[in-house]
Amino acid sequence: MTLLSVYPWLFPVFAAIFGLLVGSFLNVVIYRLPIMMERQWRADCTEYFPELGPQQDTGTFNLSLPRSRCPHCQHPISMWDNIPVISWLLLKGQCRNCKASISGRYPAIELLTAVISTTVALFLPASTWSLAVILFSFALIALTFIDIDKMLLPDQITLPLMWAGLLLSLLGISPVSLQDAVIGTMAGYLSLWSLYWTFKLLTGKEGMGYGDFKLLAALGAWLGWQLLPFVVLFSSLVGAICGIIMMRRQQADGQQPFSFGPYLAMAGWVAILWGEPLLNWYLTAYLGL
Repeated sequence: MTLLSVYPWLFPVFAAIFGLLVGSFLNVVIYRLPIMMERQWRADCTEYFPELGPQQDTGTFNLSLPRSRCPHCQHPISMWDNIPVISWLLLKGQCRNCKASISGRYPAIELLTAVISTTVALFLPASTWSLAVILFSFALIALTFIDIDKMLLPDQITLPLMWAGLLLSLLGISPVSLQDAVIGTMAGYLSLWSLYWTFKLLTGKEGMGYGDFKLLAALGAWLGWQLLPFVVLFSSLVGAICGIIMMRRQQADGQQPFSFGPYLAMAGWVAILWGEPLLNWYLTAYLGL
């Protein structure tokens, strides 16, 4: 008999603490990964087109180096000032050195990650699959905020997420069969790819990015093809509502670029926990099936 079976409440507690710690790391990923990609693009451009001149980026820049610094005074952030949520509260949202304001988004992402991890632990029993769903949630959080900031869904996250879903099905860890996962991957990519080209042929405009195709393919690998209609409908509904609200607030004309990735991520996370009962309820209540 394991410790978690004797004290089942430990799993949500561990998940919350783990979520807080990972949330701090996700803040780093959300900020640094797009910069790393831009640097690599410039390096590739310089390599293939040397006449454009050397790239300006110098020094090591990755997820671990250089150390985190205050964006205002460049003072290194000590370990004690980097404790999730607590340090921000103790410092009253200010840099210890220059007293400049530190965005409340950092503790918000840490809290969000902890809440989502705890929710998974409350609704799924402790198992390899529930741990995988927690990691799946972390990836979706990173993708959501990167897409909000840069309108970009990095292959460095979407593609490993897709292969992880297929691998879990292959190993029998996922409740989704390998056949359904493979079909879900293909259907997820091809459905949005087809929609993209149909829209482009009709209007001459690009309605979405290729990152959205890859994210829905990854969701198909984790959820199977059966839940993809739920993901598409749920994300479209929430996206439409949020888009209308944002246009009203900004008095926009509807021509501004619109990030769809966050709504796909939200729908995918809801679907992996409650998608099947929600879909069954809808089919029974509204379609009588």
